[in-house]
Amino acid sequence: MNSEMRATADRCLKGAEQDSMKFPEIVGTLMKAGFEGYQVDLRRATAVYFAADGSSVELETHEVQGPVMQGFDAAAVQAAIKEAQLQVPGYTYKGFCQKVAQAGCAGYIVSFSGRRALYFGRTAETHVEHFPQ
Repeated sequence: MNSEMRATADRCLKGAEQDSMKFPEIVGTLMKAGFEGYQVDLRRATAVYFAADGSSVELETHEVQGPVMQGFDAAAVQAAIKEAQLQVPGYTYKGFCQKVAQAGCAGYIVSFSGRRALYFGRTAETHVEHFPQ
């Protein structure tokens, strides 16, 4: 992975955490740079960005407050996703991460070619969210 791709991944992560880039812009920027997806681990506070050539870069993210809850509440995860999609007043990416962690979401995987995100809990329960059309 070249330094330009690493810088793009870092810029997109900072853009999310500082609420200066919205999800569709992040996806478009990462795809244009040659990434095929990424994974966020809320327990380890890391994000791994995967390039189409098989290379990857791991970056540190902000830490959520407290542990990821044991039970996976798919309805609460879906509600947090809906708030993000609608950009409800007061929405922040860090707040989104906190809400899904409290709903038992340990992390999520975003696939650009699959046009979906897979949210998973500590017990491997999942919720798949397809990109809006």
